[in-house]
Amino acid sequence: MDDERWMRCALALAERGRATVSPNPLVGCVLVRDAAVVGEGFHRRAGGPHAEVEALHAAGAAAAGATAYVTLEPCTHTGRTGPCTGALLDAGVARVVVALADPHPLAGGGADVLRAAGVRVDVGVCAAAARTLNEVFLHGLATGRPFVTVKAAVSIDGRIAAADGTSQWLTGPAARDSAHRLRAQVDAVVVGSGTVLADDPQLTVRLPGFSGPQPLRVVLDRRGRVGGDRRICDDAAPTLVHRHGLDELMAALWERDVRSVLVEGGAGVAGAVLRAGLGDKLVVHVAPVLLGPAGRPLLDGPWAATLADAPRLRLHTAERVGADAVLTLYPTAA
Repeated sequence: MDDERWMRCALALAERGRATVSPNPLVGCVLVRDAAVVGEGFHRRAGGPHAEVEALHAAGAAAAGATAYVTLEPCTHTGRTGPCTGALLDAGVARVVVALADPHPLAGGGADVLRAAGVRVDVGVCAAAARTLNEVFLHGLATGRPFVTVKAAVSIDGRIAAADGTSQWLTGPAARDSAHRLRAQVDAVVVGSGTVLADDPQLTVRLPGFSGPQPLRVVLDRRGRVGGDRRICDDAAPTLVHRHGLDELMAALWERDVRSVLVEGGAGVAGAVLRAGLGDKLVVHVAPVLLGPAGRPLLDGPWAATLADAPRLRLHTAERVGADAVLTLYPTAA
């Protein structure tokens, strides 16, 4: 259907704001008139013009009588920018197709406002894709805490390092670039003090042409083992050393407007996050190498003693990245 075609164009536009819009949602808008695009836009940064306003500006007078395809219901409130419903009405848009209703208590209700003004509104086109696109935003509204992705690189037999502790480089260059892209999409990266002491990582995004903000680097260091001479303490990105529990960390990050967190390791931190039920997504890079039973496992700590009690995950995607495989998984409902 044409509605799905144009909405997928809007979803692709929205994705372009991934590294810069937090804590706002990702939104794309395509204006179509007589089966041709007359304007398009996406939300580029928090505080900047919304996607609908960008698309209307690009379309100019051609917006009158057009259909607007928007990945999230147009907002009704005035914050740092005006309401998008008003902008669409002023431009004379004839129809609005929405992927997902906005659950935000202040911004939602735009569809009703538009309908009351005589605009045809259809909601739900590509809704599943829109929910995945804005999983961070929706999760934050529902829970009041950041969305947590646990990332790991493992051997085919589930080991993150050899028996002597060596782990660089378990995966190939393409998978490592993929890991940097994950960092570029989050507000904070979390590791334990053991990872800092063993690997001295910098935990910055190092991709050609990357100009977005660097994520906050967070070290879990309850014993105060990390000194200021480590690379994680340089001036390449902000750093937070946290000496309390995970719940306290999530609350502190939320207060700093951190809405997405990438847990990069090690086994103790990853295990603690998953046992606490704080892992909202797992991204596992699997290298075609065998490290054997003496290698270091993906997770530390107590786990299920029987298969019936083992946590189950839902495989969302599996793709080949260079010589490695990358699995994206979500916890299943209890």
